[in-house]
Amino acid sequence: MSQKIIFGTDGWRGSIAEDYTFANVRRCTQGFADYLINHGKKGQWIVIGHDKRFLSENFARAAAEVLTGNGINVYLTNGATPTPVIAYAVVDKKAAGAVNITASHNPPADNGYKVRNEFGGAIDPAGLKEIESLIPETEESVRRLPFNEAEDKGMVQIFDASINYIEHLKDLIDLEPIKNAGFKVIVDAMWGNGAGWFSRLLTGGKTQVIEIHNERNPIFPEMARPEPIQPNINVGLRTVVEKGGDILLITDGDADRAGVGDEKGVFINQLQVFGLLAYYFLEIRKERGPIVKTLSTTSMLNKLGKLYDVPVYETGVGFKYVAPKMLETDAMIGGEESGGYAFKGNVPERDGILAGLYILDFMVKLNKKPSELLALLFEKVGPHYYDRIDTPFSGDRKSREQMILNANPATIGGLKVEGLNTLDGYKFLLEDGGWMLIRFSGTEPIMRVYCETTHKDNVKNILRDGQKIAGLA
Repeated sequence: MSQKIIFGTDGWRGSIAEDYTFANVRRCTQGFADYLINHGKKGQWIVIGHDKRFLSENFARAAAEVLTGNGINVYLTNGATPTPVIAYAVVDKKAAGAVNITASHNPPADNGYKVRNEFGGAIDPAGLKEIESLIPETEESVRRLPFNEAEDKGMVQIFDASINYIEHLKDLIDLEPIKNAGFKVIVDAMWGNGAGWFSRLLTGGKTQVIEIHNERNPIFPEMARPEPIQPNINVGLRTVVEKGGDILLITDGDADRAGVGDEKGVFINQLQVFGLLAYYFLEIRKERGPIVKTLSTTSMLNKLGKLYDVPVYETGVGFKYVAPKMLETDAMIGGEESGGYAFKGNVPERDGILAGLYILDFMVKLNKKPSELLALLFEKVGPHYYDRIDTPFSGDRKSREQMILNANPATIGGLKVEGLNTLDGYKFLLEDGGWMLIRFSGTEPIMRVYCETTHKDNVKNILRDGQKIAGLA
């Protein structure tokens, strides 16, 4: 019996050679091909791109063989390409969707498979379930066309997705003031697809870009995984101080997520970055529109929504929930706790490159360092502090969930519990407006305990109580 392929929070991921095999990639692609055909997309085009992980380009070619074998044409990127660039190419090429071979921020041994719709955004949960149901049990029923033959027939076109994406960026942000600001920007590309992008975009002026971890190395030295959180970014934070940098910009393995370190080498966490980006749009760009957030991200957005009279919508975790809600509401900005942010005027997909540029523009417009921008945000909504603990999990999930429900704590970290949100996991609402969330990862066999609070000295206490409630302490 073949392995059942399940799409988690953002696609299917597995360990290379164990469950993430060429056979399973082909099976997965056959399911996507049948989904496209069922929705009248036969004969149309699909964009395929990939990251810099081990064999990613080969897995991308395998996916191309299956799509073309099913009468679906393929635009294949000419090399490792950031996820947001792949997403924009879907719209730019008027394609029916995309396949992206990437495991994003997962450990080195993993690879992954993401699918996108005609808007360049994540396919909604119902669509993913349909794709799963169409994946054949064995490779025997997979239809394939050899890559060279598909290319000779004109069914595969290899292209550079970067050129039109860069032209698109110029419609969203004026790069010249950033180029001429004289910043020293340290960029940690985390050995991934973001390498070279800020250098390419910001050369030609007084601003200097210094990149680290900008080569291909799929074992990701100096970090456990290419995820833009500590301790993975500690080398980058040290580099800012050593080089006298004004800011550290971080992109994860496929460059759809963004991280920021300030001029002092202090990490500005992903909830704070989301708050900064929303504040920048509302206060600096004077834009108005809905904010879409996952339940695991910051309540600072709710406060900004009230201050600027814009609606805030909360979804489950993952862009398969955020992207459809952004399209439905014509949102100004959308994002999640993992450091993924999407913006109006762009595709409904996380864009770590554009997020970094917007933060730089914020610095230019107010002539402030990152630490000063954060202080400004806190003046507006009050200080907020966040942390997360990830713990490997095995065993029966249902019994663990029942244990969490049965806990019914009166207080967490000494703060009164005022409610429980079970939209996606178990989010305990606290009296200070903060929260503690227990959630099973949708991409890895781990449990996450998160919290946000206005009490800096209480973060560890809240997380410790969360682990006890989850049976992890």
